[in-house]
Amino acid sequence: MNWRYAHTALALCTLAFTATMVARLVISPLVPAITEAFAVTNATVGLALSGMWLAYALSQFPSGVLGDRYGERTVILVAVGSTAIAALLIAVSPSIYGFMIFTVVLGTGAGLHYSVATTFLTRQFDDIGRAIGVHVSGGPLAGLVAPPAAALVGVRYGWRAGILLGVVVAVPVFAVFAWRIRPTPPLRPDQRMRERFALGPLAELLSRPRIVFTTVLATLGAFTWQATASFLPTFLEVGGGLSTALSALLFSLYFLVHGGTQPVTGSISDRIGRDTTVMLTMAAGVVGYSLLVAATRDGIGRAPVVPGVLLIGVAMSWGAPLQSRFMDLLSDAERGAGFGLVRTVYMVFGASGSVVVGAVSDVAGWAVAFGLLAGVMTLGLSALATNRALGLGY
Repeated sequence: MNWRYAHTALALCTLAFTATMVARLVISPLVPAITEAFAVTNATVGLALSGMWLAYALSQFPSGVLGDRYGERTVILVAVGSTAIAALLIAVSPSIYGFMIFTVVLGTGAGLHYSVATTFLTRQFDDIGRAIGVHVSGGPLAGLVAPPAAALVGVRYGWRAGILLGVVVAVPVFAVFAWRIRPTPPLRPDQRMRERFALGPLAELLSRPRIVFTTVLATLGAFTWQATASFLPTFLEVGGGLSTALSALLFSLYFLVHGGTQPVTGSISDRIGRDTTVMLTMAAGVVGYSLLVAATRDGIGRAPVVPGVLLIGVAMSWGAPLQSRFMDLLSDAERGAGFGLVRTVYMVFGASGSVVVGAVSDVAGWAVAFGLLAGVMTLGLSALATNRALGLGY
């Protein structure tokens, strides 16, 4: 493959996504130290993290509008730069109130990146599925590296030093992106912002049957991803009886497979179609979650755990083909704000995955909770199969 500017853009957008993810993911392993330092409960810090992820989801649509108005390069630089600043402010927070405010600021700034970068990359490549897959892999890469690195630094130097890892990663990425990425002309520089937020056009876009269908599928995927990212280690330890160290190792394996298969599923979707590829990922999810549930049953043993984790990693690569499906349905003029809008919608609804699965585990146990995730994947797979079999055209 001959290296060209598009590949530079893809590499740096992926690194920018990794930087925004690192700054968010380093917080979780430091929660015990943060609660001790501020003398607050886990619920208080959890509220701050919930605010961060909600702010991240809500930033997706405005980011697309800003990208159309000011150009993608500018918005991505703002996202990475504000990520570094917010991480620094979190690290020096004098009180829990400052910590909570700055975590929400972090989510807001980091959320400006993804939709804009995805739109930018679709103009650089014809095989957009592969490009989106590579870009999405920046998130799992951060998930593989950031939590253990933050834990090690936090133990040795304190939680504030662990938070500063977000700054250490974001600053050089900002500098290289500013240096190597050319200015991008805005698509709608003269259109008033008020017009972009008018309810009529937004409702029209979200009411298109194929957009609705794709948004529902993405919501099911996001629900499952959120729950898995939140509770897979706990499920393996408490529900599966594995050690803390082994559960953490398998969680890293999940992120490794998740990140490695994103470019593959995106590329496959360019060749055999978006829906077929999404069906393959969701089928992997049905089998993977079922294997984990089976491993909690007496007499089954732990043999299904590793293949289950591997298949779940494959399943959560639904993002590349499904996001490519969105792009196929949107015109060039709609992709910036339109993709940001649908991403906000499915991420906000999908964020309930952590709450729902956590509540089900409290009431009925971990086997039932992860059985629910197998059911969610079955629902998505069935919807796609029905759409194809009956020629519904969604």
